[in-house]
Amino acid sequence: MDAEHFLPFRKSAVISLCADELPEAERESFVEFARLLAALVHNEFHVRGEALLDAYQVVDPAEDERAIRVATPEHRAAARARVESELVALAESADFTRIDAAEIERAFAEHSLVKVRLEVDADDIETAMFFPRGVARRTEQVRWLFGLRRCSIEFTSYGKVLVYVAFTERAEAVADRPNGGVLVKLFQNVPRNDLEMLYPSVRVRMRPLDKLLIGVPAVVSGIVVVATKLVASLGPLLLLLAFWVGLREESVRLDQATLVTLGAGLAAFGGYLVRQFAKFKNRKIKLMKTLSEHLYFRNLDNDAGVFHHLLGAAEDSEVKEAVLAYHFLRTADRPLTATELDRRVEDWFRRQWGTTFDFQIRDGLRRLRRWELLVEDEHGTLSAVPPTEAKQRLDHQWDNLFSMSANRLTKA
Repeated sequence: MDAEHFLPFRKSAVISLCADELPEAERESFVEFARLLAALVHNEFHVRGEALLDAYQVVDPAEDERAIRVATPEHRAAARARVESELVALAESADFTRIDAAEIERAFAEHSLVKVRLEVDADDIETAMFFPRGVARRTEQVRWLFGLRRCSIEFTSYGKVLVYVAFTERAEAVADRPNGGVLVKLFQNVPRNDLEMLYPSVRVRMRPLDKLLIGVPAVVSGIVVVATKLVASLGPLLLLLAFWVGLREESVRLDQATLVTLGAGLAAFGGYLVRQFAKFKNRKIKLMKTLSEHLYFRNLDNDAGVFHHLLGAAEDSEVKEAVLAYHFLRTADRPLTATELDRRVEDWFRRQWGTTFDFQIRDGLRRLRRWELLVEDEHGTLSAVPPTEAKQRLDHQWDNLFSMSANRLTKA
């Protein structure tokens, strides 16, 4: 598989790893620099998150909060478009990767770990987006031969999967959905072959094996019931029918004993049908219970909570990228090109920690350039300003965060 952009280390861990490589006299200064940088990024994502949650409030109003004005259809449509675009941008910043339609179709075609067969009613869905992060190979013990044996299977699993589904206007009107026609969920530890289970409109269907487990015993027992119960009790009735159509000359007398036998046979056959229907329903309920349990233990967050999670993940990712870019530029023995810097970070994590990922150098350099922490020459090579000067520039940025707002208030 292609390497992911996701670096599986916490923000604090990345800062510590970089600080540990510095001389002891420089470590505290570097940590202070990283904290200042993280505080600036946090403020940026706080402002961004407030605007996003305001838009989502229009799309999916919270039941325990009152709105100061009624949203028009135009406002709701604009808010929904903003939520979708911001969701995609945040997912990308948080190192999630969007799955294409072929990946979803493969999940439906391949065997899943949960032994259920599913179908999706796609007519009610206008937009469906799946974003996984944290691809890994896992091994799990599964039962086979009706639970008599166990075997180990290896499969691809996603650490987290973000799901966004927007329903059609017809589906909203029919179902009277309380979430404004959109659904946002976050799941964890999802096998790749089980992605189809994350659809909200999924329906459980019988597998061929389930049909055989129910159908074969039903046919065998049905033949026994018909041969031993129904045929014997229906004999007099069949003879009477033959007499009525002229196939038999002698009449048949239906006395009380014959009617009791006939009723017992019909009751036995009716009971047989009821039992088979109950077996079918119980089997389907068992499959639905399996699906519900599978999703319950993998559901990580829902609705507005997903955006809080995404904002935090995207913030951590961008802090890590900026800190790593600054650290490796500062400790390099010469100015580096962006490509060389990218390769040095990836090689270091691969050698030191056995971690392979595709470092997003672009975002880290963008932030350092905006805060004037880079030195660029005419050949396109890069170096970083000293830590003391870098902290002063970040501190200046922090001190002037609200200066523009204060000026606007003064003029007003």
